[in-house]
Amino acid sequence: KFRMPTAENLVPIRLDIEIEGQRYKDAFTWNPSDPDSEVVVFAKRTVKDLKLPPAFVTQIAQSIQSQLSEFRSYEGQDMYAGEKIVPIKLDLRVNHTLVKDQFLWDLNNFESDPEEFARIFCKDTGIEDPEVGPAIAFAIREQLYEIAIQSVVSARESRMSKKGRRGAEYTPVSKGGAAAVDLVKLFGPKSSVVRKRKEWDVYEPIVDLLSNEEVDALEAKEERNFR
Repeated sequence: KFRMPTAENLVPIRLDIEIEGQRYKDAFTWNPSDPDSEVVVFAKRTVKDLKLPPAFVTQIAQSIQSQLSEFRSYEGQDMYAGEKIVPIKLDLRVNHTLVKDQFLWDLNNFESDPEEFARIFCKDTGIEDPEVGPAIAFAIREQLYEIAIQSVVSARESRMSKKGRRGAEYTPVSKGGAAAVDLVKLFGPKSSVVRKRKEWDVYEPIVDLLSNEEVDALEAKEERNFR
């Protein structure tokens, strides 16, 4: 049945709200089992702490509630069954830190922990900014959520195909184009999963520290894209 393919079944929530010339952006996870009353409490506390206009309370609460409702609409539905390894890609900037990486993730490992993965990643790559780890974990959860939704769609398509014409198979693909990987087809029944030397650069994580000028230029570009 549908759930996040991680140890904790958390919903990735992304907010980007602009009112009266003030903009609020944030990304965090939410437990879908928490009572809905917590949403309004969170919205009021956020507006108070950040000194935002009161109109933000309603907008923040509605946006969170809408995303929670979408997540809950998939609960109880069948997910695509079978061994599936999917590629996860990171391409994000947090303050002055730029992170790019790609790796494989096992959808059937319901003990996986994106937050722990992010902590180890930051430790191994020497990242000191405490905001980078949560951003990496969120990026992983957001992609896994998209893939989980596609797994529900795939299971539905598979059932419909079997009713219409037997033997049809549907391969789940995430919105980001990350197709699930069949390890036997990828590596062959006898080959090793150890990467060849020529592939090392492709899968090596890239971590750059940007100058103030580079950050200003990127933020200006992001603001133009938003407008």
